[in-house]
Amino acid sequence: MQTVIFDLDGTLADTSGDLVAAANVCFRDMGLGDMLDAGRDAGVALRGGRRMLTLGLERAGRLDDAVIDRYYPVLLAAYADAIDHHTVLYPGAMAAIEELGALGYGVGICTNKPEALADLLLTRLGVRDAFASLVGADTLPVRKPDPAPLYEAARRAGGDPARTVLIGDSDTDRNTARAAGVPCVLVSFGPSGDDMAALAPDALMGDFAELPGIVQRLIGRPAGA
Repeated sequence: MQTVIFDLDGTLADTSGDLVAAANVCFRDMGLGDMLDAGRDAGVALRGGRRMLTLGLERAGRLDDAVIDRYYPVLLAAYADAIDHHTVLYPGAMAAIEELGALGYGVGICTNKPEALADLLLTRLGVRDAFASLVGADTLPVRKPDPAPLYEAARRAGGDPARTVLIGDSDTDRNTARAAGVPCVLVSFGPSGDDMAALAPDALMGDFAELPGIVQRLIGRPAGA
């Protein structure tokens, strides 16, 4: 079976508001106040918790790796407590996934968000059952851009890892696909959308309505479709 594997943050859903809020919980606890802004720092938020802590501490002139290590679990706990207050799925995402399933593709997720948090978020959004696999940052001993999580997501979705395509929004996703030897589609509607063309993906996607056609062009139609 051919599979379509998605990144989560910045690809399927805009999670930046809740991620920034969790980081600001940490900065307030440090006595710094809110160091990040959901609008200005959305792109940074989608790169992960440690990157947000780094940026906030840099702005405060207090960058310290030990502080980042100490507060990263605090950030994760704050995020888990308010994981779906601002997060929204991108328009058309679930309609495209439904269409891919109807065409016979396996559909899964490969994210660098911890698996339990990804599972919680998808469940809260009411879409967990739409994905046959979910591989997170801690599912395996390695994470993206190592290709192993992508291969595992494809296998768990019932597919052949060599006949998959990765949908993402970052250089991490592009590098993962390149390491795996499979096509990559990068979305151009996220906070870093203007930078995606420079990564030379196999395709750029500006609207989820385009996705089924792109997938069929890159990895073919499933047998019997």
